[in-house]
Amino acid sequence: MRVSQKYNIPEPGFGVYFHWPFCRKKCPYCDFNSHVRDSVDQARWSKALLAELDYFARSHPNVPVTSIFFGGGTPSLMSPDTVAQLIEGVRSHFPFSKDIEITLEANPTSVEAVSFEGYRQAGVTRLSMGIQSLRDEALRFLGREHSVSEAIATIETARAIFDNISFDLIYALPDQTASEWQEELTKALSLAGDHLSLYQLTIEPNTGFAGAVRRGEFRIPGDEKSEALFEITQAMCEDVGRPAYEISNHARPGFECRHNLTYWRYGEYLGIGPGAHGRFDNAGLRTASQQFKRPETWLKNVEEKGHGTEVKEALPDPWDRAEEIMLMGLRLTEGVWFKNFERSTGRPIGAFLNHDRLQMLTENGLISIDDEHIWATKKGRLVLNSLLPEILAS
Repeated sequence: MRVSQKYNIPEPGFGVYFHWPFCRKKCPYCDFNSHVRDSVDQARWSKALLAELDYFARSHPNVPVTSIFFGGGTPSLMSPDTVAQLIEGVRSHFPFSKDIEITLEANPTSVEAVSFEGYRQAGVTRLSMGIQSLRDEALRFLGREHSVSEAIATIETARAIFDNISFDLIYALPDQTASEWQEELTKALSLAGDHLSLYQLTIEPNTGFAGAVRRGEFRIPGDEKSEALFEITQAMCEDVGRPAYEISNHARPGFECRHNLTYWRYGEYLGIGPGAHGRFDNAGLRTASQQFKRPETWLKNVEEKGHGTEVKEALPDPWDRAEEIMLMGLRLTEGVWFKNFERSTGRPIGAFLNHDRLQMLTENGLISIDDEHIWATKKGRLVLNSLLPEILAS
C-alpha cells in the first residue's frame, strides 16, 4: 500500500572503522578476521594504523566524522593509550560531529574490564560487549572464556562508566527450547542498557563448528523453530521499549548504533586495519576498499607502502550500487530512503524497480512503500533474502 507522509530523512553519516585482529583464542562459531598471537607490539601497530588512516584521509574531503568503531578480533586487548592515539589520529584529519559516537567492542572478562575507565577517558562513548549467552553451559559450548557471573559483573562495571552500552547474545542453539530462550532474554533485558544485538547461530565455512556439524556432533534448529524464536525475540524486545531497528539489533529510540546505521544507510566509511572494508566517494565515484586480511601481510605492506590495501576499485555501475543499497537498507525497519538512494546511484529509485513484482509483494504484505522510502514489513523481514531479486528489475 502506498501512503503519503513526510519524514525527517536521516543523513547516512561518515564513519571510521579500525580493525584490531587479535584474540586470546578463536571461538568455534567465529568467521571474523581474528588471529591468536603470543605477543603484539602495540606501539608498532598503532603507528601502522595511523599511517593507513593518513593514506585514506589524504584523498577524502574534510567532512565531519559522525562515528568511530573499534572492532575485531578483540579491541579490548588494546591499551587505553593505543585507543587514545587512534582517536586523536582521526581528530587530526577530520572535524568531529558534536555528538560523535565512538564504540569499542569488549570481552566481558575481569582482566579487560580493568581498562574500561581508561577507554572512557580516551574518548570512547559507547561500549559493546560480546556476552553471547547468560547460561554457563551455552558459554562452554560457544567456547567463551567468561562465566555468567563474570559477564554480569562486567555489564555492571560498564554501566557505571558509560552512558551507552550494548551487548550481544547468540540464540537458536542446538536443543535450545523456547522457554529457555524466553528466560534468558528476560534476564538480558533486565541487565541491558539501551541496546541489544541478538543473533541466531549460523554455521559459517572454515570454522570449528562447521567441522563439528559435518561430523554430526550437533545440529542447529530448523527453519520453523528458528522463525518461532525470532518472533519471540521481536515481541519481547518490543514490549519493553527496545524494538528492532535492524534484523538483529534492538534499541530504545535514539540509542541505535550510529556507526552501523552508516553501513546500512549506505553512507561513507573508511576501513583501517587487516581485512577492513571501506566504502567512500573518490573523484565522484563510489569506491570499495579491502585491506589484506593476514595481520603480518597487512603490517608489512603498511610499513613499506603506507597502506595495506589489497583491493581498491570504483563502482561505476549504478546497478551494482543499487543492489548494495537495497541489500543493506532493507535490513533496517525504516527501509531505504529514496533521497539517499538517488544520491548514491545518480538516478531515482523508480528506474531500478520491477513495478509489477513490487505491486505483488505489497499486496502480499511483504513490502510497504510511500513517497519517501520503501521497507520490508515484519512478514517480509522473515524472508528478506528472497525479496531483493523480486524488487529490482532484471
